[in-house]
Amino acid sequence: MNKVKFVNVDRLPNIPWQERPENLFGAPVWKYTENPIIGRNPVKNVARIFNSAVMPYEDGFIGVFRGEQLDGIPHVYLGRSDDGLSWKFDEEKVPFTDADGNPFMPRYAYDPRLVKVEDTYYIIWCTDFYGAAIGMARTKDFKTFERLENPFIPYNRNAVLFPRKINGNFVMLSRPSDGGHTGFGDIFLSESPDMVYWGKHRHVMSKGNQWWQSLKIGGGAAPIETSEGWLMFYHGVSSTCNGYVYSIGGAILDIDEPSRVKYRCKNFLITPEEEYEERGFVPNVCFPCATLQDSETGRIAIYYGAADSYVAVAFTQLDDIVKYIIENSETDESDTEPGIR
Repeated sequence: MNKVKFVNVDRLPNIPWQERPENLFGAPVWKYTENPIIGRNPVKNVARIFNSAVMPYEDGFIGVFRGEQLDGIPHVYLGRSDDGLSWKFDEEKVPFTDADGNPFMPRYAYDPRLVKVEDTYYIIWCTDFYGAAIGMARTKDFKTFERLENPFIPYNRNAVLFPRKINGNFVMLSRPSDGGHTGFGDIFLSESPDMVYWGKHRHVMSKGNQWWQSLKIGGGAAPIETSEGWLMFYHGVSSTCNGYVYSIGGAILDIDEPSRVKYRCKNFLITPEEEYEERGFVPNVCFPCATLQDSETGRIAIYYGAADSYVAVAFTQLDDIVKYIIENSETDESDTEPGIR
């Protein structure tokens, strides 16, 4: 296999990084030895910050974070960092407004993603729309945040945009379900010409046969464009006698028709093994929401929530992770077909 390259990815010389340890077995992904990077009670009136999305901004990094308030209700908080590891947070929730600038706050907001498409930053989260649904907002300066129309009716979660238009349309992954927390769990794809009207819905992939993703799956970080296709880190869930276990998996989608899965790793890439992943408000959770990547070195930093209590970071190299996914790929018809019936 020729060396894999990033496409439409900039240099990021200050990407957080720690060298690969010796005697690493399994997937070529390793966890930061100083995890978790964000602990409990990180800011006034917030008990826990976890499933969170970050990206480069100006000379440092910026992020949107799931903050569980002292009353237990989650909202989106803004954070900034010089190095991507040490974070400072605004004490107030992100001030969402409508198109006229009037306050328009969600009843709750959790598991945000942050994706830049062209010159605009989009925040996507799970919100209340008479049931769990997808909320969206946009900003260009991280000072004003205009909410957009909710793209789908309930019930839906785990929405994440692709970082560029495909065939002229915005493209977004989501995970429809029923009214329960574990209805069914397949990843779908939808398109929009204007971020208002969504259609061309396609099935991307189903939960897997392997135990670690046998209950449901859902989108994670924004897909990364590479010479092999869209590299996607997602979460898979298993149901055990002691509750759910959330792990992180990897797949590669077709670059022009991303409803087709080219490769899908049968093995998890990250699973709860450390104390900060196994013990917390919700134990045994590794939940990816963002990545950083550097085009020059091929480095990738994966940000994930741990045990619904902390933020952690893991690292990998583009060439190594793509090779591992391809060598351990296992797909079925529902993965590789175009996703329309």
